[in-house]
Amino acid sequence: MSSLIRVAPKIVPPLDPEFRPAYLGNRHFEAQAKASRKAVKMIFAIEAAAGSVTRFETLAFPDGHALAGENLAYADRIVKFLLWARGGWKVSVAGPKAVAAHLAKAYAKKGARAFDAEFMAKVYEKPAFVVRRCTLAALPKAKDTAQPVGRHLEGCRIGFDAGGSDRKVAAVVNGKEVFAVETVWHPKTTSDAQYHIDGVNDSIKQAAAHLPRIDAIGVSSAGIYVNNRCMVASLFRKVPAAQFNKRIKPIYTDLGKRWGVPVEVANDGDVTALAGAMSLKDHSVLGIAMGTSQAVGYVDKRGYITGWLNELAFAPVDYAEGAPADEEWSGDQGTGVLHFSQDAVIRLAPRVGFKFDRKASPGEKLKAVQTAFKGGRKELAQVFETIGAYLGYAVLQYARFYDIKHVLLLGRVTSGKGGDIVLATARKVMAKEDAKLARCITLHVPDEATRRVGQAIAAASLPAIKKTRVS
Repeated sequence: MSSLIRVAPKIVPPLDPEFRPAYLGNRHFEAQAKASRKAVKMIFAIEAAAGSVTRFETLAFPDGHALAGENLAYADRIVKFLLWARGGWKVSVAGPKAVAAHLAKAYAKKGARAFDAEFMAKVYEKPAFVVRRCTLAALPKAKDTAQPVGRHLEGCRIGFDAGGSDRKVAAVVNGKEVFAVETVWHPKTTSDAQYHIDGVNDSIKQAAAHLPRIDAIGVSSAGIYVNNRCMVASLFRKVPAAQFNKRIKPIYTDLGKRWGVPVEVANDGDVTALAGAMSLKDHSVLGIAMGTSQAVGYVDKRGYITGWLNELAFAPVDYAEGAPADEEWSGDQGTGVLHFSQDAVIRLAPRVGFKFDRKASPGEKLKAVQTAFKGGRKELAQVFETIGAYLGYAVLQYARFYDIKHVLLLGRVTSGKGGDIVLATARKVMAKEDAKLARCITLHVPDEATRRVGQAIAAASLPAIKKTRVS
């Protein structure tokens, strides 16, 4: 059965003619609801940590309308996106009764979105995920709990970046890096919590030896952090649950107690976006890293890191019936990770006859495609054109949920000649589908300007220190 949200693009990805961009589907649904002259408001209020509430307003067909059934798929995709972009454990729905009932069933224990519900309840330490219907008057009001974070360069600071294969640390004095070092470690394969604690402390000690004192420590780390506590992180996935809860969740708050200084933790994607914003001397920056997965960070129009999840690897971008499924995690179709990571390259390359070494790792397979393209396999350009088309439509979609002036593109997928094609195709798509919006958003790749403020310095700038502590 056809759906209002499955709309063919003007620029068809050469290796994925069935691609149906979420951006076009959402826009078409709203236009059709409005054209019916019977549209009703549909507003979602998403509650996250510390009482934070974000709202999203759209349109729907009223209950009983001939097209009311179309509301369900549309609402499912919007709520899914909102949860992985902003985070939340409770969804309040003001709108058609059938929509709230459908979402409650989908996010129940054995529902289609059970993975998402269980994940969000775990992140926000709630006994269960909640979906409820309420009147417009009773809908929770938006509540912004974000605080200014970052851009603090005064004093003697340490910036720590916890990566999957190495840990980086920098000693920073009044915004100038005076020492930096990388240390190889293996967090993803180590189950001993003490190994992780010792590794973090070792890096801090190395940086501390190059400072007259420590005023603050800033941490950039993959994963989801709430109030500086680690809620979910692939870095620590081998640590048993009991040890994770007791020793890893407070790993960075304990670090602050040990050193007696303020500590601020942010997701590495957010810190990358902050580094870009500091270098560009601007705000409203969305950072997208396309590598092993899709990592995203955001700095809003105030220059704040919002505390949103920004886990767009799980957010839907493709509404095609046959869109690829995320079999490793949620089981859902058409999510970002399958379109903006090395997995996308690996999925698409065989469609032009490229054969992989079966023993090669995913990273080696990506490199093999890039090397072959550089060496003259011109047909592989279609792989990067396809990803570029995905990206152009996704950026337009993201702009409906984020206030964006700049998009900073990083990661191994964007490197080399293939990356140039991804960028050029994305720009072409944006100009073709929405020239006005395209003129308001600039796509960037890292250059010397954005590299001047590195990840470690941006991390070091996260905590504020008391005015009385001067250098």
